[in-house]
Amino acid sequence: MNLKDIDLNHIAIIMDGNGRWATNQGLDRTAGHAAGEFSLSRSIDWSLDNNLEWLTVFAFSTENWSRSKEEVDFLMFFNRDILIRRREEFNDKGVKFHFIGDLADERIPDENKRLMSETQEITKNNSNLNLVFAFNYGSRKEIYDAITKVSKNDIDAINEESFRSNLLLPEMPDPDLLIRTAGEKRVSNFLLYQLSYTELMFVDTLWPDFDENQLDLAVKEFENRVRKYGNA
Repeated sequence: MNLKDIDLNHIAIIMDGNGRWATNQGLDRTAGHAAGEFSLSRSIDWSLDNNLEWLTVFAFSTENWSRSKEEVDFLMFFNRDILIRRREEFNDKGVKFHFIGDLADERIPDENKRLMSETQEITKNNSNLNLVFAFNYGSRKEIYDAITKVSKNDIDAINEESFRSNLLLPEMPDPDLLIRTAGEKRVSNFLLYQLSYTELMFVDTLWPDFDENQLDLAVKEFENRVRKYGNA
């Protein structure tokens, strides 16, 4: 399948349901995050196989700091561990990594910051897939910071072009499709500006159970939708 043929170039995913999956299995919540790595890997490989240009995943939100210290510590370790174990594999597959969010936050371990920076540098010339990790990300902060940057230079210069150029990843196109797993029907402070005309899909499947078949079904539904952009 070539997703370019149906103008599907960018999929964003809110990977929800790891904790509930673990609870259903009688396991600690952290086990759900570990299980979710397999779904992330399958989604990346599916994207490569189907010629998707951009895949953006919500890895850690600015609100996630309110979770238990044990879970936050695990998520910091887990995201760091993925880069250590899987970076070369995905680099060999031609994946270009991007990280968006408040990456200067002092609460993020220095080792995480170093690995994210190194990974972006190592993969910067890859072109098979742009993989965006929204890490310590909150859309309201992104919007506020972009407006602040423009207004500091020249309040009269604020327009859509100058605003967009000050977003965290200006070259990233708006998502064509947003998928949220685990049955929740909200966007949770994720890419609020960029989702203006995105097709939204909410599926009941918990993230660790999400697979290629679910992505294929999402594409079929996307094909059946008529994107009007306010024109009709």
